[in-house]
Amino acid sequence: MVNHTLSSYSASPPVPTGENAIVPLPAIGSRQAWLFFAAAVFLVTVPVFIEAPLVRSLPSLSLALTGGWMALSLFLMSRPATHHWGDLLFGFSWSWLAGSLYWGWLRWEPLLHLPVEAIALPFALFCIWRNWGLIGSCFYLGSLFGTVVTDIYFYLVDLIPHWRQLMQVEPALAAPILQNALAQVHTSWGQLWAIVLASVLLTVGVLPLRKLQLHLWAFGGAVLSTILVDLLFWIAALAA
Repeated sequence: MVNHTLSSYSASPPVPTGENAIVPLPAIGSRQAWLFFAAAVFLVTVPVFIEAPLVRSLPSLSLALTGGWMALSLFLMSRPATHHWGDLLFGFSWSWLAGSLYWGWLRWEPLLHLPVEAIALPFALFCIWRNWGLIGSCFYLGSLFGTVVTDIYFYLVDLIPHWRQLMQVEPALAAPILQNALAQVHTSWGQLWAIVLASVLLTVGVLPLRKLQLHLWAFGGAVLSTILVDLLFWIAALAA
């Protein structure tokens, strides 16, 4: 992660107001930091309940909504009072785009998951380098990091065949596949890697929270929410 101090970020030269304006991060308190943390967690978990069912039945609509998220984020970023919320939403737009593309048309091939999820990685790194859209870019990177760790677990525990099977059946017929996948998760090997990778997520997610900087808390919230999302899927598999 790029560690920018509040003073250096505030010292960035201003540019004309509008979509490309750079609005300095204000000095923030713990309450503001927790608000952005909670927002980051919400924006990672909401696709589980909204985008996932939408993209399965109406992938084109889900993809089109990306433009709406982008437009709303740029509108919010053009107003100083809401710039930082728009910045966060801008990063979410990239995650939504990747999710729509993959789960809408490519979900049958797990090997394509990470390349599609990383579709905005060059842009996010460029934004961080230019010190623009820092909050949203860090949120996107945090979300992507969590996705990488989760996919690594799937490969290590050999859950990829179950992934492919799940994508080829109707939800009503998924229970036996989920039970077989759980059997591998509950092995000693599966539990060991669950502990190791959860520890990685906790460490990477908590360390940025030592500094009261919005982009770091957005990153930390996105990383830590991966644990929540994975737990939700585990509970859903148990209930199947």
